[in-house]
Amino acid sequence: MNVLFASSEVFPFSKTGGLADIASFLPKALNGIGHNVITVTPYYPSIAKYHNDLEYLGTKTVYFGLDNTKVNYYVLNEGSNQTIFVQNQHYFEREFYYGYDDDDIRFMVFSYSVLELVDLLKDIPQIIHVNDWQSAPVPFLLDRHYRYREKYQYIHTLLTIHNLQYQGSFGLYSSRLFNVDFDYTYVHFNSVNYLKTGIETASKINTVSPNYRNEIMTEKFGFTLDGALKNRENDLYGILNGIDLEVFNPETDSLIDKNYTSSNLKLGKQKNKEELLKEFNIEITKDQPLVSYIGRLAVQKGINLMKESLEDIINDSNAVFIFLGSGNEEYQNYFQSLRDKYPNRVAYYQGYNEDLAHKIYASSDIFLMPSEFEPCGLGQMISMRYGTIPVVREVGGLKDTIHPYNKYNNTGTGFSFYDQNKDVFKDKVLEAINMFNNEPRKWSQLVRRALNEDFGLERMAKEYTDLYNKIIGGK
Repeated sequence: MNVLFASSEVFPFSKTGGLADIASFLPKALNGIGHNVITVTPYYPSIAKYHNDLEYLGTKTVYFGLDNTKVNYYVLNEGSNQTIFVQNQHYFEREFYYGYDDDDIRFMVFSYSVLELVDLLKDIPQIIHVNDWQSAPVPFLLDRHYRYREKYQYIHTLLTIHNLQYQGSFGLYSSRLFNVDFDYTYVHFNSVNYLKTGIETASKINTVSPNYRNEIMTEKFGFTLDGALKNRENDLYGILNGIDLEVFNPETDSLIDKNYTSSNLKLGKQKNKEELLKEFNIEITKDQPLVSYIGRLAVQKGINLMKESLEDIINDSNAVFIFLGSGNEEYQNYFQSLRDKYPNRVAYYQGYNEDLAHKIYASSDIFLMPSEFEPCGLGQMISMRYGTIPVVREVGGLKDTIHPYNKYNNTGTGFSFYDQNKDVFKDKVLEAINMFNNEPRKWSQLVRRALNEDFGLERMAKEYTDLYNKIIGGK
């Protein structure tokens, strides 16, 4: 099947979150089982270092409102995987990927560019697979401006929602960019809403976990789009994300200090802990668990719960803590102050560092994800791959992926809770720490069960293949 996969970020070329990882993993997995998936993404400054490996494909002019601009297309071939970069110096070659006053124009240019690219491709895509608000206008633009052209007549579309909170909402003046008479398809609460546009016009829609698929049709998790999604309920699917088991593999990971297998996990983790914490001038004994967090410092990630409970956990346990992330300035200041107050127990790295993230996953015993909502989450899957036990809130994909520990029959793969309550969260983290300290046999069994979970890409690719076939078949 020929698929054009559009994403505003793709690892390792650009990344702010999990979208970039899936935009890398999924096309490769689909190509690996015989599909022809081409990825298209903007040419950001971070792409420049790859420029000598790129081939020029062509140039197109895109029109939006009363303006127009030229875009160049460059191709990177890596075996069976092909990535096409859309170059426009004015709109894409900036310091940050998002957050500009003209983001409405920038990603409308990208959406038009995705459609113009079809004209340059040898194989016409049967499906254009768009992701989140940055490419969500594509189905609407396809129907209104391209469908009459021969190459575009039979193209279907799939919109994947990775995080409903981010919708691409702009003032009504942005309506001019659609190049049509005023249309309520793209209007939501007196604003232009790119994501809503895709929800109403894509052939099918999916989210990145089955539980999140159900949650977003409720007022609590729907971010005002629950009604629009409920109207498309029969076309809305939930497919759980996966991770690349070759990239995240403690046996072969070149980014960690000591590789290990399930048979020497305890020794391997201890060696990794010691080497990691040397960088932060912290000593740790084999009797102390390492508790970690890796992710954005945002309300969504449950940072408020951490703020309300971490000091109590530090004072009531022997654990050492390490945090990696950036975002909200108040949260950044909190973790800096926590590190300064407990310099022998707390490490904090502000920002994101892929190498350091791997080291933390491999070194940690317990991984925190107390999210307010979580479309899927990759951190809990990666942590289990390294024998690190997650403590999660039972929402979205976290509920789909973590089987809660049951002390009565000794089952489960992690610790989970639902109530957004600091005491509940604190007790659950302390339960994990206490098991590590006092019940080593049960802890080893828990780790082994977590290691045996399969979150590989093959299952994800098969489920997307099934959905593609439903789209093509019109079922």
